[in-house]
Amino acid sequence: MSARRFAFLHDPRFARPLGLLGVSPETSWVEVTDDELTIRFGRLGLRTPRHNVAGVEVTGPYRWYRAIGARLSLADQGVTFGTAAHGGACVRFHEPVPALLGPLVRHPGATVTVADPHGLARALRP
Repeated sequence: MSARRFAFLHDPRFARPLGLLGVSPETSWVEVTDDELTIRFGRLGLRTPRHNVAGVEVTGPYRWYRAIGARLSLADQGVTFGTAAHGGACVRFHEPVPALLGPLVRHPGATVTVADPHGLARALRP
């Protein structure tokens, strides 16, 4: 498989606050290759080997105040990169990965509000 890039779905209502974080359609995407999963969300993001992906589910819709921006779940330490509340994909990892707070905090999963969550789920499944 060649690299496959998935755009985030950007809700115009949140463009200004996300823009302050450096998040725009040009700076936010998810890329899947044979070897790697990369999530870019403005200046934040994560990268992990493809074999570290344990599973993926399509989820949502979400409450906007839980979905917009870069967020840490206090319940499970997962990370959310969100630009809309319509829904997205939740990717689980075998080994937790760093994303928000440097290498000391690792996340067992990442939720992303891409425009095509079903396509992302298909691309990540074996």
